[in-house]
Amino acid sequence: MGRGPRAGGAAVARHARAVRPGAGLRGGAVSGRAVAVVRAGALTTVQDLGRSGYAHLGVPRSGALDPAAARLANRLVGNAEGAAVLETTVDGCALRPLRAVVVAVGGAPCPVRADGRPLPWGTAVRVPAGALLEVGAAVRGLRSYVALGGGIAVRPVLGSRSTDLLSGLGPAPLADGAVLPLGTPGRVRGPVDAPPWPGPPEELVLRVRLGPRDDWFTRASLRTLTTRAYRVSPAGNRIGLRLDGPALERAVPGELPSEGMVLGAVQVPPDGRPVVFLADHPTTGGYPVAAVVREADLGAAAQAVPGTPVRFVTAP
Repeated sequence: MGRGPRAGGAAVARHARAVRPGAGLRGGAVSGRAVAVVRAGALTTVQDLGRSGYAHLGVPRSGALDPAAARLANRLVGNAEGAAVLETTVDGCALRPLRAVVVAVGGAPCPVRADGRPLPWGTAVRVPAGALLEVGAAVRGLRSYVALGGGIAVRPVLGSRSTDLLSGLGPAPLADGAVLPLGTPGRVRGPVDAPPWPGPPEELVLRVRLGPRDDWFTRASLRTLTTRAYRVSPAGNRIGLRLDGPALERAVPGELPSEGMVLGAVQVPPDGRPVVFLADHPTTGGYPVAAVVREADLGAAAQAVPGTPVRFVTAP
């Protein structure tokens, strides 16, 4: 695979492809439990908790970038925590259920409406058949999660329904006119006892463990990494969080042979500015990895808007 995420949405555009209306419905029918996509938004994808266990085959994990938000939205509507949801990016989406469905929108706060009527964010609500469900632009953060009773029931690939923008596995990013099947709904069990969504970070603090290739960098540049401030670049995507800030100086010239990459790897391309790998990261790469971010911090990274200050701190 490649040596890192491409700038902006190039990787998204390269893999985006139209979804035929009715695609994925059992027998091609459009009268069962399903939702029609009225407005797909800038980038809305189907995500669950990912397809782990296939890195040796070159397949990334993928899955929701803010898994805690996706799990909570599923719990609100009575789904299993790993059910497939919709992950929106920045400007939301609009759907029309073919049958009444229970919906909860979590993650980045945003306005939610059904046929123009305001609905509460972060709460399970029933949306009638044929109503226009509008999930608006994120007010804070980047990514909202739309859970529907029964979950998105597109065909799984390698055990997951997640869209993977790098490999192209899973369903395509949503397109206007697509119809998505829903599974059998579970029972909504009343209030969910869960901590409130923490919101997007004012400052993104990423705990790291140095290595495995920290010896490829000067001691001064490693001090730079853990003492100087960076900012989130608008050029990031589901593959990686690109950062603007001081470049890291190499102690070793040249390039590595491609080697395995993990979730949270802080890879340093030739311009010296770190990239933090997210869920759709490549499984191999040839640029050195100076550190690895704790997985628990990556949900906040997924919600950090461009310009957010970023600080790396070493942790055991």
